Amino acid sequence: MKILMVGAGATGGYFGGRLLESGQDVTFLVRARRAQELARDGLVIRSAAGDLTLPSPATVQSNALDRHFDLIIVSCKAYHLPQVIEDVAPAVGPESTILPVLNGMRHLDVLDERFGAERVLGGSCFIATTLDAKGVVRHLNPVHGLTYGERDGSRSPRVERIEQAMAKVRFDPRLSSQVLQDMWEKWVFLASLAGITCLMRAPVGDIVAAPGGEQAALGLLEDCRKVAQAYGHPPGDASLQRSCSVLTEKGSSLSASMMRDLEQGAEVEADHIVGDMLARGEAKGLDLPMLRVAYAHLKAYEARRARPRAA
Repeated sequence: MKILMVGAGATGGYFGGRLLESGQDVTFLVRARRAQELARDGLVIRSAAGDLTLPSPATVQSNALDRHFDLIIVSCKAYHLPQVIEDVAPAVGPESTILPVLNGMRHLDVLDERFGAERVLGGSCFIATTLDAKGVVRHLNPVHGLTYGERDGSRSPRVERIEQAMAKVRFDPRLSSQVLQDMWEKWVFLASLAGITCLMRAPVGDIVAAPGGEQAALGLLEDCRKVAQAYGHPPGDASLQRSCSVLTEKGSSLSASMMRDLEQGAEVEADHIVGDMLARGEAKGLDLPMLRVAYAHLKAYEARRARPRAA
């Protein structure tokens, strides 16, 4: 199986590196600067699951992409997806399968429209990684899962081939028969975590220690739960209990990566993670007060960020 990993940053570098480590045929679609780094230093992963250095992994830039791939794994930020679609289009052939592991759901509609729903699987990943200043992929905790599956729940030949390709990797792959449910459950949790930690500019422990903080976090979770239910994917009891526990854990230092991006003045996935959840809920006539406030806060941040700074 010929695999194209879109990007070799924190997420793509980790999962693509582990696939390459296990003997799979992986090519990384990267920009010129990252291609130079990988040619010079190799792909370097630092992880409690095992450090890894892969000298000169195969890379390609979008202007040189002239062949089709069996599996194309897309792990970019949502705001980069339009450009990624243009970059990756030459790699998509009649037999290609696209596995996106973005957060939320809207990217499925975008990919379906461009490439056809028959080519696009459902998927999500659970990992905390960062790319440091030297281009090293740093895996920050023991979690490194990647879930994928046909959106209709079937066990098709192509997902069985992917399962075989991932049989020996040093991460936790899972072929799911309910991948859309998995994606909704993750989205409910992530929209709640990102929304509340960005809104409060604080990690979970500080939020729940503040007067009314726990109620605000649980109120946002309830808004997201109602949206998922309206679309036929209410979080299961176990998933909802985990989300409640994480969002109300005293002393927790957990915050969403979106909050860290926000505090650094970087671009955020406001529309894809929080805004789309709100829009889908309002389309069903739901009253979602905490989601509205969280989204308004993120859009105000984006508006301020877009203004030219005074000299």
